[in-house]
Amino acid sequence: MKLTTALEMQHLDHSASKDFGIPSIVLMENAGLGTVRMIERVLGPSTNTFALIFVGPGNNGGDGLVIGRHLHQRGCHPVFIFLMNPDSLRGDAAVNLQIITKLRLPFHVIDNPARVETIPILFKQFETRGLPCYSIVDAIFGIGLSREVTNHFADTIRLINKQEFAPRVPVVSVDTPSGMNSDTGKILGTCVRADYTATYCCAKPGHFIHGSTSWTGKLEIIDIGIPPEVIEQHNLKTELVTAKKVRNLAKNLIREKASHKGNHGHVLIIAGSKGKTGAAILAAKGALRSGAGLVSLCVPHNLNSIFEISLPEAMTIPLPQSNGFFSIGDWDLIKQNILSKQAIIVGPGIGTETKTAELVFSLYGTVKCPLIIDADALNLIARYRDKLPEPAGPRIFTPHPRELSRLLNISVETIQNNRLEAAAQGCDLFKNSSHKTVLVLKGAGTIIAAGDGTASINTSGNPGMATGGMGDVLSGVIGTLAGIGLDSLSSAIAGVYLHGSAADQLYKERGVGFSATEVADAIPLAVKQYSESL
Repeated sequence: MKLTTALEMQHLDHSASKDFGIPSIVLMENAGLGTVRMIERVLGPSTNTFALIFVGPGNNGGDGLVIGRHLHQRGCHPVFIFLMNPDSLRGDAAVNLQIITKLRLPFHVIDNPARVETIPILFKQFETRGLPCYSIVDAIFGIGLSREVTNHFADTIRLINKQEFAPRVPVVSVDTPSGMNSDTGKILGTCVRADYTATYCCAKPGHFIHGSTSWTGKLEIIDIGIPPEVIEQHNLKTELVTAKKVRNLAKNLIREKASHKGNHGHVLIIAGSKGKTGAAILAAKGALRSGAGLVSLCVPHNLNSIFEISLPEAMTIPLPQSNGFFSIGDWDLIKQNILSKQAIIVGPGIGTETKTAELVFSLYGTVKCPLIIDADALNLIARYRDKLPEPAGPRIFTPHPRELSRLLNISVETIQNNRLEAAAQGCDLFKNSSHKTVLVLKGAGTIIAAGDGTASINTSGNPGMATGGMGDVLSGVIGTLAGIGLDSLSSAIAGVYLHGSAADQLYKERGVGFSATEVADAIPLAVKQYSESL
């Protein structure tokens, strides 16, 4: 599913009108009518009710006027509340204002904080007529909003969210909840908390990034008549990772009846150090549980017994020169063992010793198969960025926001405020013309950015994953998928989704409190769900 930024959506609208002759007012009419049909489908008939429709400046307000008019035709009594002077509307919105004026539909102007206090009074006036409130329609700000919401706009949004003047009424937002940046998901001071959002033509990145789904509510995409040819011509760069896409990728996980362990990849994990052996164990469990045929771990020799006891299914390679931490002194032995592997994972719990950094850089410049770079390996690269050699093969980086902030030398807040852009910058930092580069920015709405400028936003996962070790398991899952032959981007996309899907099953059953180990143990069920549904 393709996603559009605000600017891209403007281009699609313009192209539909200019190149295909579809008047923009037709697109607005389709948007409003489609929204009313959605509302009636989820809320039932609107006859003998009233609806409060909050109208803001621009085309979003125009959509609200169309919605109110079609509700009126269905026997609902729309009450338009303009948050600015109606005469300031222009273009298609102004045309629709003329229509509701000629229909003598009631409207009120709330253009300062003092007047916001009159909204509950308006509500009570209709209640006293014996009419229930059908819905509150939020058509205040559209997808182009980039400034902080202030003054009576902010007061009105807070009033809509609190609804202290009445029993809870369903809130429907037009295109995006007012107060949300549709490109980034950032809340601009305050935001409408919608029960339903009707968005037009394509969903927007902000609907899915950084926990914004709690503001969007149930999202529905409304077809407003923009031809598919328009979307194809614009080569949109961002898409949503959906179950359908993962099912297509998961066909690679289906095993032939006569298959054996050698058919399903051999993953080598270079992870763990004194005090951090758990990170390596979790990465290995992620790899094993997602279907790796063989898993081997290079480990500091004095920690070997811990891994042998904890991971009976995995093989270990004790490194004689590594005592508690990895050392470049074991490079020859490690180099021998990477030759027969289909994917390598480096970083979980390896620490940040100087000799360990030398080992990470040697791997980076030598390993020809996919190399998944996580945790402390990312921190070492950030610390000694100027020493990083050219990659010898595909590279998959899996930072969380703090690790990416070190790589880019920008604040975590800056990253979280624009996750798509930050992920693209991180990927560009390591992009190579000879080998594929992928960067996975973990978090709510994980971003998978590719070196060709495309990006995918994950839709699985939940707040219960906010606990230690989740990223270690993910690195193991991605390593397995790369090891069985998926390309780097597909490995990252499918790995992130399956990892989140396994956690979703636990969250549904138990709520918060499950561990990273339990997520690893649930991965086979997630794989089964998507590979068997083909």
